[in-house]
Amino acid sequence: MSARRLRSSVLAVVAAVLAAGCAIAIPPPRSSISPQAQRAVDLLATRWQAFTDLRALADINVERGNQKQRLSGVILAKGPASVRFEALSPFGQPILIGVVHDGRLTGYNALTNEAVVGDATAETTADILGLPLEPEDLAGVVAGYAVPPRDLRMAEILPADAQGPSLSLVGSVHEQRIWMDFETGVVSQLKIIGGRTDATVTYQRDDGGQVTGFAITAASRWVNGTVRYRNVAVGVGLPAERFALVLPKDAKTRPIR
Repeated sequence: MSARRLRSSVLAVVAAVLAAGCAIAIPPPRSSISPQAQRAVDLLATRWQAFTDLRALADINVERGNQKQRLSGVILAKGPASVRFEALSPFGQPILIGVVHDGRLTGYNALTNEAVVGDATAETTADILGLPLEPEDLAGVVAGYAVPPRDLRMAEILPADAQGPSLSLVGSVHEQRIWMDFETGVVSQLKIIGGRTDATVTYQRDDGGQVTGFAITAASRWVNGTVRYRNVAVGVGLPAERFALVLPKDAKTRPIR
């Protein structure tokens, strides 16, 4: 696979894993939240605060238009806002690495020895990936959680549809619709809604509720994908150093602007 095709493949994978819409241009005013909706928000927040870390092998299949791509690698996530993904060669060597940690976003292509670095914000992820996700949202999606917006403007429990009852949360960056068990807080489906793209993540879980993978659909981007986790381990005590990416001294680096 050429470096250009590899980069395209990885961007498709990242889009499949993290797909989201355009940021809300003008955040709505804050509105009162019912006790039932606030309880659901608090339940999601409590579950997320209890999360420590996750490590898994990942098999990723992505269809983007008429292109199909497969990739295998390692995903690490650590609360509250650290994620590392390594795409591995058939020989097990990292060929592409993406890291969000300590508020920084770094992407490195080992085949071309090129890197991009910058602050990890909804704006920079939108610029690089077309995906306005704050670091904490990113870690939550990978680990199987829905993270309530810190700047929550609106929260409403919606009537049940074919997927069951759901919770609508509107923040300053985007809107989320969350299908969940309102007793346990376990999320079965998450829809991130924006101005140009709606993306839906549907989780697969084992009998204990642990995430084992997910399917992603972003219709307007012609992206459909599945991510299957293997050898999932949670609460393993991943050190912060695992999310530090030291680039080669001769790497061609450009800033994210």
